[in-house]
Amino acid sequence: MTTLQLVGLCLFVVLLGFIVRNIHWPEFVASKQKQHMLFGCAAAVFFLWIFRASVPGDPSPSVHFMWLVALALILGFRYAMIAATIALLGATAIGKESWAMFGINGMLGIAAPVAFSYMLFMLAFHKLPRNLFIYVFLCAFIPGALAIALKIALMSGYYVLDGVYSWSVVKDNYLILIPLLLFPEGMLNGMTMTILIIYFPGLAYTFHDKFYIDGK
Repeated sequence: MTTLQLVGLCLFVVLLGFIVRNIHWPEFVASKQKQHMLFGCAAAVFFLWIFRASVPGDPSPSVHFMWLVALALILGFRYAMIAATIALLGATAIGKESWAMFGINGMLGIAAPVAFSYMLFMLAFHKLPRNLFIYVFLCAFIPGALAIALKIALMSGYYVLDGVYSWSVVKDNYLILIPLLLFPEGMLNGMTMTILIIYFPGLAYTFHDKFYIDGK
């Protein structure tokens, strides 16, 4: 494990500890719906992360859809972090990720995109008119596209700094994928939230009829 990997692991453990400390666990244990939502979303993210691709040829990092923006909107920041961490543990356990990379994947692949997307949601909630268009496009679709670009950019920086891949490999085989993934990732998150708020609005932690439909 390199120094950067160790630092990433320590930071991720500290962050998770802070999150776990600030969850009201008796309420979670008493709510079957919250338990089903948390573990159901974790399973969905896990299966999504299993399927990944990379540019053929030279060894290069693999990419996969994240679905983290929708996860944050459905569960809220703290439960989204826990669900994504469970999915990462599963993906690492079956060999899709390296244990040495667990902290880096946690900080750059989970914490940064989830925090970024939730920040955009909070800004839209407090600074913009509250309606369905704003919620779907400015809280789900656009943040979904930006979040995967952010993750790839951060991971690219890590790969180069830690000497995992050369800059030429990262630039030609990893960063080049950003334009290809922006729309699909945005569509995945946008469509998820559109379907959810139409048919099961009560399941989305960040969606409330009185704000986005009643206009209060």
